[in-house]
Amino acid sequence: MLSAETIFWLFVVSFGASALGGVLGMASGIFIVPILMLFFGIDIHLAIGASIVSVIACSCGSAAPFLKARLTNIRLAVVLEVATTLGALTGVLLIGIIPTEFLYGLFALILVLSALQMLARRREAGSLAPAARSWGTLLRLHSSFPECAAGHDVHYHVSRVPLGLALMYGAGVVSALLGVGSGVLKIPAMDSALRLPIKVSTATSNFMIGVTATASAGAYFMRGNIDIDMAGPVALGSVLGAVLGARLLMGIPADRLRLFFVVVLMLLAIVMMLAAFGIRIM
Repeated sequence: MLSAETIFWLFVVSFGASALGGVLGMASGIFIVPILMLFFGIDIHLAIGASIVSVIACSCGSAAPFLKARLTNIRLAVVLEVATTLGALTGVLLIGIIPTEFLYGLFALILVLSALQMLARRREAGSLAPAARSWGTLLRLHSSFPECAAGHDVHYHVSRVPLGLALMYGAGVVSALLGVGSGVLKIPAMDSALRLPIKVSTATSNFMIGVTATASAGAYFMRGNIDIDMAGPVALGSVLGAVLGARLLMGIPADRLRLFFVVVLMLLAIVMMLAAFGIRIM
């Protein structure tokens, strides 16, 4: 049994990670896993199991505000989730086969990718008309969302769907292995491959990550890598933090927070990479 103090701090950490991760368009797992390992001394597999629960909670908590704001492209999410879930199931088959040291190194790489994603200039939807026989047109994936600052709806087109599906499969594999929700990979994939506005990418990714995490949560539970006593406060903090993060994302720009998180992610990446080589500094 965990002490009351430990449960309280698990709740606080999960709340903060989910709120700030939501503002930046990423699931809380990217922060929760290294925090649980480095500051609570929790085994990486148990940390990933708790993170997967938090990812599901984050998706549920943030779905309603994004749907109400018409930012989530549900039809696109369903199409992409097929590839992401297949990737997650592939990742499940690799659990226990890949050495722990490699997971540390892979997690460090994901953290670096997250930092690069935040530093990159985000591009909004272009005005080019879609091709008549494109996948986006055939599947009726094009849509629009209300832009409060502009005072009108912004129409966008979904491009290069096959490339997006391939990237989503890879994101699903990473999600199952690391429990990070794969939003860090989905959002740049939607931005660069599908050419979606960043708010739509963020909302649609948040809608999808819960399904992706659910595909691998059962396997982690059967392996005994989900501690209910630990996952409970993590999930509760994640739900409340995700709701706050979703509201902040719609109301304030996230650019001012990017530099701070780039520094945090790079520091965590260094620590995790050192752990991959057997060097523990905490």
